[in-house]
Amino acid sequence: MTLASLERGRKYVIQNVNSSDPDIQRLMVMGLVEGAEVELASTAIGGDPLEFRMFGNAISLRREHARQFAVTIAGGCG
Repeated sequence: MTLASLERGRKYVIQNVNSSDPDIQRLMVMGLVEGAEVELASTAIGGDPLEFRMFGNAISLRREHARQFAVTIAGGCG
């Protein structure tokens, strides 16, 4: 499961990041790293970009970038 496939209303933890893309490395500097807890806040009309909440802030990602972050459901249920 990746950030591109989250359900609203659930919290997830980033487990793995494909950091080969420089754009992804910049997102990691903003806090999208292994162990970070994220939640899907909303999606734009058409489904792209996606808005996530983390650390009390919101960040929007293109779906193609969101696919580079593997996640599990917070609490170990995924």
